[in-house]
Amino acid sequence: MKRRSTRVASQDANPAGPDRASDPGRGDGLVFDARGIDVEVGYGAETRRILRDVTFDVRDHEFVSIMGRSGTGKTTLLKVLGGLRDAAPHSVVRANGLPVDGPPAGVIFVFQDYAAALLPWRTIERNVSLGLEGRIERPQLDQRVSEALEMVGLADRRRDYPWELSGGMQQRVQLARSLAMRASVLLMDEPFGSLDAMTKATLQDELQQVHRDMRATIVFVTHDIDEAIYLSDRILILEGGPATIAQSIPVDLPRPRDQLATKELPEFLALRRTVYEAIVGDA
Repeated sequence: MKRRSTRVASQDANPAGPDRASDPGRGDGLVFDARGIDVEVGYGAETRRILRDVTFDVRDHEFVSIMGRSGTGKTTLLKVLGGLRDAAPHSVVRANGLPVDGPPAGVIFVFQDYAAALLPWRTIERNVSLGLEGRIERPQLDQRVSEALEMVGLADRRRDYPWELSGGMQQRVQLARSLAMRASVLLMDEPFGSLDAMTKATLQDELQQVHRDMRATIVFVTHDIDEAIYLSDRILILEGGPATIAQSIPVDLPRPRDQLATKELPEFLALRRTVYEAIVGDA
């Protein structure tokens, strides 16, 4: 795949409004269409295949989690969807009906390493505005930044610097940046993996609200079974070496979800067993 130089691109239209539905190439509610994804990596003179014949799709406003044992290629698959890594030439990867040959419009990565994703010499509001500067007029930019910071509960910390915030707050800044750019799709690589339990639960609920209010499509990598079930509409299980999709598990739980009530449902407990057995197997 030919790679573009721009790492992150975005669309200016409000994803919750009519402009989002009229994106060029968008059709049939299919956001990602992946067919026969193979990925190999080089080790000196040798190569090793990481992913083999990975085939799936992601539909508009769907929340899909990708799970599997360590080293099965979850992050690699996410990078292929986001145009940050090439798959084999015969692999087919489309975003909104268009071939992925670089970061697709309207798609933003949210990484686990939130500290590395923020510029320490910029204030919180200037980190959030980074992707919009020079693209829209200043009054509109300021309004978007203010709204995004309000949504993630950081309006009163806008003049602070990243190093003055806790880890959970820094991850909120990443999320606010995505909201300000009006991203229609979020690719999230274990974004809450290094946070404490209470902060993680708070951010899970904020992400649930973003998914609902912004009608975002989210593909989410995690090792946390409870987190995947709590957030997702569907869970894909990667298995093997090279890895392929072994199972696609629907999560048919009512929304909005609650940290206590949802996790006490018999259906939630049954899903936890199903996902655990799918990942661990007989080990």
